[in-house]
Amino acid sequence: MSLSPDDADLPPETAAPPRAAIRLAALGDLHVGENVERPYRELFARVSREADVLALCGDLTNFGKTPEAEILAADLAACTIPVVGVLGNHDYECGQPQEVARILHEAGVKLLDGEAYEIEGVGFAGGKGFIGGYGRNMLSAFGEPAIKAFVQASIDENLKLESSLRMLKTERTVVVLHYSPIAATLEGEPPEIFPFLGSARMGETIDRFDGVRCVLHGHAHSGVYEGRTPRGVPVYNVARPVLNRRLGVEFALFDI
Repeated sequence: MSLSPDDADLPPETAAPPRAAIRLAALGDLHVGENVERPYRELFARVSREADVLALCGDLTNFGKTPEAEILAADLAACTIPVVGVLGNHDYECGQPQEVARILHEAGVKLLDGEAYEIEGVGFAGGKGFIGGYGRNMLSAFGEPAIKAFVQASIDENLKLESSLRMLKTERTVVVLHYSPIAATLEGEPPEIFPFLGSARMGETIDRFDGVRCVLHGHAHSGVYEGRTPRGVPVYNVARPVLNRRLGVEFALFDI
């Protein structure tokens, strides 16, 4: 886990107490291309003035290319607050997600892939997540080996989420994902593709942990902004097209 910048050089007995609340900015689906110049530099500078922490919810690049990640990393230099994030399916397209992750890590992004971080007394857990469906339509590991492997991949991603949540002892936790843990924030997408936009397994896992204040995800460009897990945890779809179209904003802000 990480300490907040103010606490990093203090002995335990004099470390500053957690803040009563932090202002969290969130945004997903940046889709940075390789032929753009400074696409988010001004935005990151503005986020730094308005928030204490930034969460990036996947699909940070368009095809997972090294030049795309480098352009994003350069823009992140304008961000003067801590940044946590996850990769999305687009960041895997070129088959080099480790390289994308390395570039973003060197730019200061605390990437979640089963890890957990504590910033200003708030815990951050999560990972990319995966697909699989919801309710009675959730795919089960039955039949051909390919189906079983597909379902196992969903289970493995969910285990990363569970592992990261278990690491945290904070009273306040934020879960950061790319895929959605509930179907409610997918409304507006074609129902036929709901199983490819997330999995209820993640929502079930989240509901087993106390202290989760909210869940953030992207991916569903035509979805809606807000929903809740079965236990009532708020879930927000912060995909950039949703924020732009439905709320008329460039990033979401939360007091945690």
